[in-house]
Amino acid sequence: MAILDGVRVIDLTQAYSGPFCTMHLADHGAEVIKIERPGVGDQSRTWGPIKNGYSAYYAFLNRNKKSLTLDLRSTEGKEVFLRLVKDADVVCENFRVGTMEKLGLGYEEIKKINPRIIYASISGFGLNGPLAKLPAYDIVAQAMSGLMSITGFPDNPPTKVGPSVGDNYSGTYLALGICMALYHREKTGEGQRLDVAMVDTLFSVLENAVVEYTVAGNIPNRSGNADPGIAPFDSFAAQDGMIVMGVGTDAMWAKLCHLMGRPELLNDPRYQTNDDRCKNYLPDLKEAVEAYTRTKTKEELRQIMNEAGIPFGFILTVPEAAEHPQLQSRDMLVEVEDPALGKIRIPGIPIKMHQNPGKVARPAPLLGENTGEILAEIGYTEPQIAAMRERGVI
Repeated sequence: MAILDGVRVIDLTQAYSGPFCTMHLADHGAEVIKIERPGVGDQSRTWGPIKNGYSAYYAFLNRNKKSLTLDLRSTEGKEVFLRLVKDADVVCENFRVGTMEKLGLGYEEIKKINPRIIYASISGFGLNGPLAKLPAYDIVAQAMSGLMSITGFPDNPPTKVGPSVGDNYSGTYLALGICMALYHREKTGEGQRLDVAMVDTLFSVLENAVVEYTVAGNIPNRSGNADPGIAPFDSFAAQDGMIVMGVGTDAMWAKLCHLMGRPELLNDPRYQTNDDRCKNYLPDLKEAVEAYTRTKTKEELRQIMNEAGIPFGFILTVPEAAEHPQLQSRDMLVEVEDPALGKIRIPGIPIKMHQNPGKVARPAPLLGENTGEILAEIGYTEPQIAAMRERGVI
């Protein structure tokens, strides 16, 4: 039994943040009914990579879900939606703020029909505030949260983090919020409104950058691969490429000094504490560490640092990471038979529940693939379904 068996989610989301949220729920057993515009579908159905005219991007984010096409602007479409949410547990949406209210399908209306509903929203800026109604994609959230200002190297412009972390972090936060709301409802019988903003989310994960400003009064800046609060904690050159290493404690620092054949650094007043090492990291301390790492191959350094218990890694390419024995042993690439793409490998499930493991049980649905069966389940007859299809409601 999956942990979320019996939970029904009406999923109005598209693109990345919302589908990533509902993917987590579906992976762990929730029935996720994805509502898409007839003939159009989720905007990510057009996002690359494309194979056989279908999106592998969409296939990854929408596995384990069902697709129902529905025109929410039509009276009949709204009636279908209201019938669906009457017995649902969760509604999840990531439209621009105010869109659901304009349709007459906002939280205040839905809770009249189903007081136990958990109504979950993701947006760029949240449901309130001066920017609430503005649209946003991940790059906007990265820019306006402060994240881009501290990403990259000091002598280069601010840089976006490669993956859309504003989307996936906020999607994961909302999935967590939904699970907490379900637990609260088990105890009280009460549903509630959930509100996650991409900018809030990224601001919350800036780590020590916020308190560096609010407590220490400093303005954080870009530091490349170095960590501004721990040193040495950076990428370094080896004989045959680059490696990364993190020396997080004074005990590790002592080990590294002895490994480098530089025990005198332990008595250097510039490097006595982690705070000292951070303040005096560039250029001398980094150069001292790199003078040592340049004398070894990556593999030699891996063996030395692993034996010493110093966190260490190679900088892998995506193919190297995908095929690495560690990720393979964790089932972080799974093969699915997609109806449009054929056999494909997609990222697996990162939350490992040992008693109630999730699984990728079904591929992403074709557009409207489950419309007929879902409508029949909630009481529509074949003639009614055919008529709605003819009128473009579904």
